[in-house]
Amino acid sequence: MRAALEAMLARRVARRRAAVVAAFAELGVEAVVEGDAVRASGRGIMARWWRDLALREAGRGRR
Repeated sequence: MRAALEAMLARRVARRRAAVVAAFAELGVEAVVEGDAVRASGRGIMARWWRDLALREAGRGRR
C-alpha cells in the first residue's frame, strides 16, 4: 500500500514539474528539471525581465 502511494505521489510531482516547464516554454523561457527543482534560464527569462517593469522592480528589491 505504501509503495503504491509513494509511486502515485511521484507521478503527481513529475506531472506538476512538467507543467511548470511547459508554462515557462509558452513564455519563451528555457526551463529544465534538476532534481527537485525547476530551473529557468536563458535569453527568454532576460527578455521577459526587460519587458516587465514590475518584475524588474522586484529584482531590485522593490515592491
